[in-house]
Amino acid sequence: MILWHNPRCSKSRAALALLEERGVAATVRRYLDDAPSLDELRAAQSALGVPAIEMVRVKEAEFKAMGLTRDSGDAALLAAMAAAPKLVERPILFDGDRAVIGRPPERVLDLL
Repeated sequence: MILWHNPRCSKSRAALALLEERGVAATVRRYLDDAPSLDELRAAQSALGVPAIEMVRVKEAEFKAMGLTRDSGDAALLAAMAAAPKLVERPILFDGDRAVIGRPPERVLDLL
């Protein structure tokens, strides 16, 4: 399992704690330091099975600054997340070809 994690985010920290409490040794990827590529974001969207807008932090200043809206297409949103990883919703837990966004943090338990 791989957790896209931001240690400054309380939801991300809570999700990691839930995994650790259950003895799950997930690989932690600090996605702000090790930004996902466009291909990785496409794969994440496929694993999540959601429109790209559900992967985006729409309240971040970068969202508006990049001219994005909730009606922006998947290609534009994925490209924006690749350019500004701060836009990626967090945390995301991956298990093979499946993934969940940990909002609320307990959602990560769905993959166990």
